[in-house]
Amino acid sequence: MMSHDHDHHHAPTNYGKAFAIGISLNLAFVLIEAFYGWQAGSLALLADAAHNLSDVGGLLLAWAAFAAARLKSNARHTYGWRRGSILASFTNAIILLVAMGSLAWEAVHRFQTPASVDAATVMVVAGVGVVINSVTAWLFLAGSKGDLNIRGAFLHMAADALVSVGVVVAGALYLWQGWAWIDPVVSLLIALVVVLGTLSLFRRSLHLLFDGVPDGIELSQVRQCLLDIDGVIDVHDLHVWAMSTAENALTAHLVVATDTADRDVILQLALDELHKRFELRHVSLQIESQTFSNHCPLNKTC
Repeated sequence: MMSHDHDHHHAPTNYGKAFAIGISLNLAFVLIEAFYGWQAGSLALLADAAHNLSDVGGLLLAWAAFAAARLKSNARHTYGWRRGSILASFTNAIILLVAMGSLAWEAVHRFQTPASVDAATVMVVAGVGVVINSVTAWLFLAGSKGDLNIRGAFLHMAADALVSVGVVVAGALYLWQGWAWIDPVVSLLIALVVVLGTLSLFRRSLHLLFDGVPDGIELSQVRQCLLDIDGVIDVHDLHVWAMSTAENALTAHLVVATDTADRDVILQLALDELHKRFELRHVSLQIESQTFSNHCPLNKTC
């Protein structure tokens, strides 16, 4: 019986500066937007400010999780704190959904009590918000494809930019036609678009929290990849899960033929193929004979 752990530590891109810039810009804008939203009597502007404030919290959470994932493992936390990034992604999705639910609730109430709006002020302030949120979203764009936690931060900022665009449109229509109902209508449309975009983040992060197989990896293909290696006659107790939003892991038992000459060669081939085909860098494989496999307690459980 042979076990092997193959763990390459690839330092993730340092998004600490991006988080610091994004949080500072958005926190300053929240104060400005809330003040002018109150002055202008705009629900859309106040809702946008509240949404921006929730995103500041989301960014702080994502930044903390990003930093935690870089902490080294120890005797008490053998995988380190990598999973914090998955938890942060899930929490960010919840924050966004709750914020949009609150926005929709307030919009429905505004239908019953229409109020005048200082449209010019609304448009100027929301226009500044479009710029700030777009710049912040751009800071996380590159990492949004490979890291679910960074994707959560990106979605927050992209959603904020969209909300601000909607507020500008609402202000313009109110200024043009004087429609008092346009403010809550645009708020509801914004909430719907953001919720639809957030559901994917919610589903994926929840899936990873329960050790689901990460997106882009088919367990049947991983099994076949291992079975295709000369000398491997069976694979059992195969597990693939996410250690963080950017790193996946695999464990498996490889059953080899009794007359196999060099098990180290099989082990190296397996590690190379898993890395090349599935980007799996943290791999633990147990090599065992068919005789041992017949009595392995894990053989029949997975």
